[in-house]
Amino acid sequence: MMKFTHRQPTLLKEKPLNKALKTAPVIGVVLLMLNGLPAAVGATDTAAAEAEALASEEAARDALMGDVRAYLKRIEAQESSDGAFAPGLTEDLLGLGLALQRNGDHEQAVRIFKRGIHLSRINEGLYSRRQLALLEGEIASHIALGALSEADERQRYLYRVQAKTLSDVTRGQALMEHALWQRQAYEAGIGEDPFARLVNMWSLYRFALSEFAKVEGETSPMLLPPLYGMLRAQYMLSGFVGETTSGRYRTGGVYGDEESRQIGYRSQSYKHGNAVIRAIYDIQVAQSDVTLKDTAEVLLLLGDWQYWHGKRAEALDTYAQLYGELEETEAAQALREQLFASPQPLPGLAGVRALPQHSGEQEGRLLLEFGVSERGRVMDVVRLDDHMHNDEKAGDIINRLRRTPFRPRIDDGLPVETEGLRWAYDTSAW
Repeated sequence: MMKFTHRQPTLLKEKPLNKALKTAPVIGVVLLMLNGLPAAVGATDTAAAEAEALASEEAARDALMGDVRAYLKRIEAQESSDGAFAPGLTEDLLGLGLALQRNGDHEQAVRIFKRGIHLSRINEGLYSRRQLALLEGEIASHIALGALSEADERQRYLYRVQAKTLSDVTRGQALMEHALWQRQAYEAGIGEDPFARLVNMWSLYRFALSEFAKVEGETSPMLLPPLYGMLRAQYMLSGFVGETTSGRYRTGGVYGDEESRQIGYRSQSYKHGNAVIRAIYDIQVAQSDVTLKDTAEVLLLLGDWQYWHGKRAEALDTYAQLYGELEETEAAQALREQLFASPQPLPGLAGVRALPQHSGEQEGRLLLEFGVSERGRVMDVVRLDDHMHNDEKAGDIINRLRRTPFRPRIDDGLPVETEGLRWAYDTSAW
């Protein structure tokens, strides 16, 4: 079992930001296109610019077709001299597939990639490393064609080949990519068991963490990306609905048959999340260039995790500890103001944010005024704009806002009610 050494941060003298984290499990538990033309451009200039753009586009297509023809000629020559199963064909088939892909001919690209994979298996065995680029190309073309089930099947095969051919850091990076795919497949509703996608996402990030730790050491910053991935997985396993990998936002709840399983998983998820945050903290404080902001944000991450899970008393203790420690210098006080001066929607972790980014008070086509109680509940939502034609999008944002828990504003170490918040949204981009 891996154990992290714990170094006390020296940023706040005898007041380390780790009191709330001391009892959390160590990492061993965790290892379980064109721009618009200016309005002033005249008709002649516009026509010239359009002609130039079309000529450039045509030249690019011609270059791509030249690549395709060149690869076809080389493949034909090899087949004539060495036969249809010549080992050297694999690289040219990869090049041809990628050229077809760049030209938008994904159906033909899939056929070429598959042929390259077949040849590689014949000449080099079932799990040759040469297959990897071909498989990745095939998957990309399946996705471009909207053939997500086929992409998912090939992704599973890619995983098996990588497991046999990669090691150490490259294996860890591949595991990270598969974890991301599990989330994307979950969001797309691929397969009959969406909940299993989230469990796989968690496991793959955990395996990546183990691979990186073996090579880079237990305090390497390379361990942070899989740890944050694991925390995102735990938010989703505990019922999060919001930001997707595409930057959009899910509006529905959990998939029908997931709900009872997620309820049963919730307490376990809370423990796992605590362990992940402890590991993130241990790595942060082990860095020679660690800053006050780094360690403060991890403790805030812990408080938000506690609040998200309904552990209000524990969360308020965490917030109060951090609030009290950010007082000794002007820089610490400025950071405290930044973190606690206004309520914040939960979760606020990149990749699992609850709400789209709002803009200034008078910008956007939807302007809302609301308050947040001392318990983090949204209250008194009022719509102030007069763009009533976008009621569907506006209603979605309003409903999401009302359902979202907030970290309340903290003043003098205590949660307080906040009134008169004004947030604007550009619904045309949402």
